[in-house]
Amino acid sequence: MTKKTKGQIEAEISNAIIKFEKEYMGRGPVETKTYIIDDMVLVRMQGLITKAEHHLASTGNAVKGRELLKQTRIELIEKARPSLEPVIESIVGESVKSLHMDISTKTGEKIIIFTLEKPPKLS
Repeated sequence: MTKKTKGQIEAEISNAIIKFEKEYMGRGPVETKTYIIDDMVLVRMQGLITKAEHHLASTGNAVKGRELLKQTRIELIEKARPSLEPVIESIVGESVKSLHMDISTKTGEKIIIFTLEKPPKLS
């Protein structure tokens, strides 16, 4: 069996995350880039905040709006972990140890970091 290159794995993860965002969250990112760094997989997405969410996070009680938006997104990703982690594991060939996520309410950029039990085997 031929091992995948780092670029092939990164592209496969980006495509899987785009599919997840569209199917589970209801909206896909404008741009997605994945980076494998040792035992971490960092996925950076652009353009995920809707106009309504941007309005919530920037007007009225903006602090409360930003907190609500971040809390909602964190809760959604936590609920999706049982279906998302196996997808990443099947692509990288290693177990996911942990998942971390944050979203910028200003730029709409979202970062997901998967830490793995060990670095993936690359060709």
